[in-house]
Amino acid sequence: MSDSSPLPPVRLHPEAELARDALSTPLLSRAARLARWAGPDTRVDAGGGLVDEQLPAAAELLGLSGDDAAADASEAWRVAVDAGLVEVVDEEEGTVRAGEDLALLTGGSPQDVLAVWLAAVETVLADASVPDLDGLLDADGEVDLSALDWDPEAEAEFLDGVLGNLYLLTAGDASGGAPVPLPALAASVLVPGDMGEPTNDVLERVSDAMMRLDDQFRMLEPVGLVEYQPVDEALMIDADEEPAGPVDDTDVSRYGMVRLTPLGLYGMRARLLEAGFEAPAVGDLADKGADALLDGTAAFPPAAAQAETEQWLRRREALTAARELLAAARGSDAGAPLRRLRCQQALSLVGPAAEPALREVLGDAELGGLARVWLTEQGAADVPAPTEAMVYWLTIDTVAAQLAAEGNSEELRALVEGLAQQHSGFFAAVWRVGHPATADVLEAMGRLHPDKKVAKEARKAAFKARSQQGG
Repeated sequence: MSDSSPLPPVRLHPEAELARDALSTPLLSRAARLARWAGPDTRVDAGGGLVDEQLPAAAELLGLSGDDAAADASEAWRVAVDAGLVEVVDEEEGTVRAGEDLALLTGGSPQDVLAVWLAAVETVLADASVPDLDGLLDADGEVDLSALDWDPEAEAEFLDGVLGNLYLLTAGDASGGAPVPLPALAASVLVPGDMGEPTNDVLERVSDAMMRLDDQFRMLEPVGLVEYQPVDEALMIDADEEPAGPVDDTDVSRYGMVRLTPLGLYGMRARLLEAGFEAPAVGDLADKGADALLDGTAAFPPAAAQAETEQWLRRREALTAARELLAAARGSDAGAPLRRLRCQQALSLVGPAAEPALREVLGDAELGGLARVWLTEQGAADVPAPTEAMVYWLTIDTVAAQLAAEGNSEELRALVEGLAQQHSGFFAAVWRVGHPATADVLEAMGRLHPDKKVAKEARKAAFKARSQQGG
């Protein structure tokens, strides 16, 4: 991902709801319980971790049992320390007390709770980037670093890249979207976009990455970042097992399925913003002007643009909002056609209350055609007929907006075919339209129209328009 390109807008749940989700995550709730349990007799080692003698009591407090009980209690304690729920008072004596942030979990704002949760996430992400050291112990019980092929920075970047791609895949859905198969997620980071058939070396790297990600997502689930269905244990026991033929969705799920939770979407967006990415969220523009709304939603998918516009409109009186939108839609710059398209879509949400504002711009060269279309669609009476010049201007403006919004889509191709069929003199007349985008639109029509003869007419008209514009 490039930090110069905006990410898709994410639709977040309300912060109060997300804060409740954060408090109920297994890892943060365990950390909070340990922070409240800690007292004058609690002892920690030089790194701030609970001493081994206290881990059984901590595990018992948390209701943990089994081989991983001590490790899980130790992890919850590390989160408590790193998130400010516990403070080390004296490093030499190893004494602790409740941290200032512990009170935020019960008396703070939703933003306070989420800030504590984000600190917990960072601790878990750091731990997830550390390889399993159990198999690297020498005869003395020490870690044999010479056997460890591990680049901490590269490992952290890989996990960040995977989570970033997961965010890209699910940003448009507040629920986190459909689960993503682990092989597809690993391949999205490791397989070059221009590679046709992955090589055996690349496939082996994807397979190795899947096993690493399986461990990492198991660690990230208790902090609430993801929902994860692990890799089928049978596949890991028999590493040589290969599907005999094409696999259905049920088979794919055996290789692991992951999705961001609503809380995970919030957390990933916060991390991306911190890293310098432009990561918009629906609702960011609700308190800004109409110009910011129309420009800001220009690149949004339709559903996100509508949701953003609905929030913006809810804060304004209908007629005032309509006038602001129309004023912001004016302009001859390259982004103006798409602004006018977004304006028209926004006005359709306002409804009949916007009619006086539309009648006020019937004589406007840039907005008059849009106003007539809107009034006609609303069933308004006494809508003046447009001039031929206005019809052509609006046609160019509409195609320019669609080009900016969708590129060379099938819908635009159908629109171009329909326009050329309306009458035989279309291209002979339209090149004279004094719209800044006339030549660009005619060139696009020449590319898109399937009929070679019509496409040639469009290109000739584009040349005339370009000559007329002096370029």
